[in-house]
Amino acid sequence: MVKVDAGGGDRLALAVLAQYRMATTEQMHLLIAPGVRIEQTRRRLVKLRGEGLVDRVTLPQAGRTRVWFATQYGVEVVSEWPELRDWRPARLGADRTAARLRVGHALVVTETALAFVQDARRCGDVCQPLDWIPEVYHPLGGGEALIPDALLYYRRGGEDSEGRPMLRAFVEVDRATMGPERLAAKISAYERLYRHVPVAVGRPRPSRYELPAEEWRRRYPVFPRLLFVLDGTGPIGVDNRLTALHAGAKLARADFLDNVPILAAPLTALLRDGPSAPLWRPVIDPSQRVSWTVSPRG
Repeated sequence: MVKVDAGGGDRLALAVLAQYRMATTEQMHLLIAPGVRIEQTRRRLVKLRGEGLVDRVTLPQAGRTRVWFATQYGVEVVSEWPELRDWRPARLGADRTAARLRVGHALVVTETALAFVQDARRCGDVCQPLDWIPEVYHPLGGGEALIPDALLYYRRGGEDSEGRPMLRAFVEVDRATMGPERLAAKISAYERLYRHVPVAVGRPRPSRYELPAEEWRRRYPVFPRLLFVLDGTGPIGVDNRLTALHAGAKLARADFLDNVPILAAPLTALLRDGPSAPLWRPVIDPSQRVSWTVSPRG
């Protein structure tokens, strides 16, 4: 779990913006300082902007909502901080033009993160703002890579629950900007990651007694579960995407499906009831409703 000094408000704000890519003033307030007045968060962001660490764009179509992002300088400052040791920027900080072009998807991803963070606070679980890490690079070999929308770290039962296992999840936020079949194809990409064994170049071949290890085992004790968050469509669109995900899951091999829970839920339901509610639908059996923290196979 990522730890940040509670007194380092500027540091936490910059770290969150660099890691999350983009957030509105309200999202930042709820993520980093929900116990104070929002004016304090606003002043903090303005201060960081004056130091050249963050910048903002204004969305006229959304009531002139201000959206904040880390500048290239801001990303360079945070890139070696120990609390971001599991994160490395997939890109340098944005400028205003780049921010406007990708603001839609980025804000929905941030809203999804906020749902998990707030739900953990309500439930007495542990999910700090920096336990949501967007765009973690996972090589697949041959120059290809899998980059989830986010990697989530979550522990049930609060700070004193050291005996409980850490839950990890890959999160894919779908805004209905691609067809259902392309969305379902992501399941096969994750199965590729599950099976990918890197080729050691320039190293001695392992002996016949050494079994090759999959790449993901260098990072995770167990393969993270896979969560699809569906947005940008009504109930019929959600059902169409669940049907496609179900068809995609049937193409996967049994050992992958046995070991990796794959769940989907509408973002509207997450925001209404909280991610811990039994609203997730296992793609192998969409008729069920389960919590994301338990295996859909029970």
